[in-house]
Amino acid sequence: MERSLSMELVRVTEAAALASARWMGRGCKEEADDAATSAMRDVFDTIPMKGTVVIGEGEMDEAPMLYIGEKLGTGYGPRVDVAVDPLEGTNIVASGGWNALAVLAVADHGQLLHAPDMYMDKIAVGPEAVGKIDINRSVTENLKAVARSKNKDVEDVVATVLNRKRHEHIIAELREAGARIKLIEDGDVAGAINTAFDHTGVDILFGSGGAPEGVLAAVALKCLGGEIQGRLLPQTEEERTRCGKMGVDVTKVLLMEDLVRGDDAIFAATGVTDGELLKGVQFKGTYGATHSVVMRAKSGTVRFVDGRHSLQKKPNLVMRG
Repeated sequence: MERSLSMELVRVTEAAALASARWMGRGCKEEADDAATSAMRDVFDTIPMKGTVVIGEGEMDEAPMLYIGEKLGTGYGPRVDVAVDPLEGTNIVASGGWNALAVLAVADHGQLLHAPDMYMDKIAVGPEAVGKIDINRSVTENLKAVARSKNKDVEDVVATVLNRKRHEHIIAELREAGARIKLIEDGDVAGAINTAFDHTGVDILFGSGGAPEGVLAAVALKCLGGEIQGRLLPQTEEERTRCGKMGVDVTKVLLMEDLVRGDDAIFAATGVTDGELLKGVQFKGTYGATHSVVMRAKSGTVRFVDGRHSLQKKPNLVMRG
């Protein structure tokens, strides 16, 4: 992939964030998602690449745009696979909550797992704990491993978990072990990424969430030198059948190289609402302000980008030519 593609892709997530942020707190999650998706699609059309969506908003007959298999880009440039979540945290935006992101990941063709849209059990950590975790071990064993790797007591480790009934046993074991817990209502991509940044205060992520989000998080953690492990959790026979057709073994623990192969990938995200890692969109008269992160696995470069966007000169969030 070309180095310049990183900054081009930030334009895509910036546009999605600006469009969806208008819906913050208005109780309209579908409208927010539609706004993000439309803006993302418009800017993708200007990016010099030959992209194919492998993780998107659904199948062709389920989504008006950014569906699995859709072609993106100008048709010139590197051939890449694209994973997108135009609005990671639709409920967050609807309620005006914390950590909503516009997110995408790009890798060379054939390098991203084509994750089916179903639950995935996950465990994620930052660089210091790489190689120390095992999704087959207990919560307590993994806590102790992370504590040792970060030179902390278990009581000082912060675990983040989606606040769901299905995670009651995880939360109970975390409390029994004496760990600190950060419960999140949505947005486990942000939860996984936060494990790789000390200033977020998060050490490890536990629990199940969307499998496509697991691949997005894997790309980010590959760029950051972190680690995520996953296991698909099909809930119905139909989901099991779909996994079989896709050639995905539901009994297998999915490691980093299963989720994103090769040595190169790019991850970009822009904050829609405020979070530990990124500030949300702010509107200031005729301008919109954005805060983004973009990273590349091959170089290990991580950039934080502050954007100031004229809403008069670029009312549709895209300029052609």
